[in-house]
Amino acid sequence: MAKGPRDDTAEEAERVARRILDLLRTPPAKPDFRAGYLDLLGPHTGPTPGIIQQAMQSRILPHIYERLWRPAWFNFAKGWPLGPDTTQEEALARAWLGLAQPSDRHKPAATVLDVACGPGNLTRALATGIARRVTEPHKAEGLVVGIDISPNMLAHAVRATAQPRQPPHAPSPARENGAPDIGYVRGDASALPFRDSTFDAVCCFGALYLIPAPWAALDNMVRVLKPGGRLAILTTRRPANAAFRLTTELASRTVGIRMFDEEELTLALTDRGLDQLRQRNLPILQLVAGRRV
Repeated sequence: MAKGPRDDTAEEAERVARRILDLLRTPPAKPDFRAGYLDLLGPHTGPTPGIIQQAMQSRILPHIYERLWRPAWFNFAKGWPLGPDTTQEEALARAWLGLAQPSDRHKPAATVLDVACGPGNLTRALATGIARRVTEPHKAEGLVVGIDISPNMLAHAVRATAQPRQPPHAPSPARENGAPDIGYVRGDASALPFRDSTFDAVCCFGALYLIPAPWAALDNMVRVLKPGGRLAILTTRRPANAAFRLTTELASRTVGIRMFDEEELTLALTDRGLDQLRQRNLPILQLVAGRRV
């Protein structure tokens, strides 16, 4: 009996699930993929520390995050139209992580981690910068993994992430350089569940300031990064202007956002053994990147 589209989709999902399990330090005895992502946390009963963190856990925000919430807040924080818009931000992420742009013909078959991925908007954008490139039968190299703590965000990410499929009789180049695998994990950014030196690139865009233990999260990002791999972070920047600084500080404390100094992240990356540092300062955000030695 010939296989139908659902059979192919199920096989594809199972293969991606196996690839993610292979990356874990301690794979669970009974992996839970029932929601379309690997759930390593189960029922979450811990307290949510701030207003923004509570919003991230809500059922409503995932539906408006990509089109309304993120463009409105991030474009303001980036100083748009003088600062980068969403498309330019995604291009910067790919470039600073050593990935290709979507129009580039030659793309690396990298393994990439998107920490605090939310509804997967950046996860999918990063996938356009790497190739699947099958080197052996049924063995693909290109993989992007998004990890987040919010079940609602991840459920939306799973629905929004369409795995581009090649025609059954596509020529060899299309199979070798097709779309990479994308998968999601529910886990804690401060205690990433992956093995050491697993990923070619790691990013955390627009979330480090929400994580209760940001330095533990940073330690883990560096730990899972391969030597020579690149890390990129987009997070808050404490303004130099005294009045603007006071206003943003009060507002950030009210909603549960941490503000970082300009030197704080670059010093932290240097202390953790990263070099080739890059930094771009925006009105109340900063983009920082480096390479693990």
